[in-house]
Amino acid sequence: MPTGGNRTQHVAVIALIVSMIIWSVSGIAIKHALEVFPPFTMIVLRFVPSVLLMLFVGVIRRNHSMFCLQRLEWRDLPLFLIAGFCQPFLYYLLETYTYDALNSPTIAETLLSTSPLLSPLFAAVLLQEKVTRNNIIGIVISTAGVFALSLIGGTDYSIGNYWGILLAFAAVSAAVVDSIMMRKAPLRYSALSFVFYAQVVSLFFFLPIWWWKEGVGALTSIEWTAQETQTALGCIAYLTVFASVIAFILFCYALRQVGVTQANAFNNIRPAFTALWMFLFFGEHLPAGKWAGIALIIVGLFVCQRKETEKIRKN
Repeated sequence: MPTGGNRTQHVAVIALIVSMIIWSVSGIAIKHALEVFPPFTMIVLRFVPSVLLMLFVGVIRRNHSMFCLQRLEWRDLPLFLIAGFCQPFLYYLLETYTYDALNSPTIAETLLSTSPLLSPLFAAVLLQEKVTRNNIIGIVISTAGVFALSLIGGTDYSIGNYWGILLAFAAVSAAVVDSIMMRKAPLRYSALSFVFYAQVVSLFFFLPIWWWKEGVGALTSIEWTAQETQTALGCIAYLTVFASVIAFILFCYALRQVGVTQANAFNNIRPAFTALWMFLFFGEHLPAGKWAGIALIIVGLFVCQRKETEKIRKN
């Protein structure tokens, strides 16, 4: 029979896998939503309902530890300001300009998938979190799989504006810092509370930019009865409920259980799931090299999660 600690570890791993499956579809949903809605309008339509949904759930589920909504204490406000500024606000901005600066979307996607490489450094310096040899080996193997999955079969590898590389790593750093804030948040805040307050902060940054660049006019100019608009709204509904609420809460819960390094290592599996969805539902060809990349990602995750055994010396 598994012990309480092992059971918690298994639940955390399942939560991470589910969150990555949800996020692996997000890119496809965002692409369809952006065919109708301008970027900041799409973000506002996504995060305003997600904040209201979490507020509703938090009010009616007061006695459930994972989904209750605690009152924010002023001494913790800086932590949530940093978290909300880093992600989704700063990460989304930097991600957008990364794709704009780099000629190859493949290169951009690969660079934006490197958060597991930076996580051990941030976690060790800012949290004094123990990083094991298996963590490092597993992350390197898994990241090699991401590069193989992303680059094999591509045709355009030109860089374009080299600032795009710095923007990509800045975006990844923002995402990792957000993970650090999740870990540092007092345990009295539930996973829902952390995600709720972080997204409220993000909206305070997003809304002025939306008003300045797009505004209400972006909403009045849309043909709401068109089939394309209905599809885009369905994608935004998916992003609101699943990607912005469920996946973030599951990830926050799991990260608190297993730590920043191991939790972020699962980000490597997102491109693998995306490739599988494109293969299964859109008929995209997956050459042998991409299947090998998926296999490396899975092997790397197993190695990263494996606990090191200590050798007992006999006197």
